[in-house]
Amino acid sequence: MGYFFDPDELHQISRDALDAGDTEAIIDTVVRELKGRYPAQIRDDVPWMFNNAGGAMGQMKLLHCSLSEYILVFGTPIGTEGHSGRYRTEVYDFMLAGEMWCYHAGEVERAIYRPGDAAFLGADRAKGYRVPDHAWMLEYSRGPIPMMLPFGLSDSMVSTLDTRTIGQTIWHYGRMTVGNLLRGKI
Repeated sequence: MGYFFDPDELHQISRDALDAGDTEAIIDTVVRELKGRYPAQIRDDVPWMFNNAGGAMGQMKLLHCSLSEYILVFGTPIGTEGHSGRYRTEVYDFMLAGEMWCYHAGEVERAIYRPGDAAFLGADRAKGYRVPDHAWMLEYSRGPIPMMLPFGLSDSMVSTLDTRTIGQTIWHYGRMTVGNLLRGKI
């Protein structure tokens, strides 16, 4: 399966934005740079929406969705913790602000990720993670993205009963994915 986006380039865009100032300026810089480089692939008009998954709560702004890739900004201003989920995809988190702690089964020490760092979750891997105070990241995933949707929606379906967020997530993911399919992007 061929992919459109390069994780190394996304990491560099994230690192370059760190000089922009406060968190909001950093996020705006990343989105603007992505939109400038990939005008047909990046949407900047999708609203922020909550995301409850794996016991953790944050918010996300979808920037690109297809059957094989997604890019979004994810974070929380108040901290959270949970399970990463286990999928057949690769997930890259490029830290923009704050701090994220992670560990894999069998590890007795945590890995700490700060602005400029990249956290990687390989296919069929899982980890515990915690944002002790606040964190914002550019997240990129590639692989069979639809297989991630049950994890991404189940907490909202059976715990929070947040039907608005479920509807927003399905609507925006579906709309962006169909748009990419019509352009020949899987």
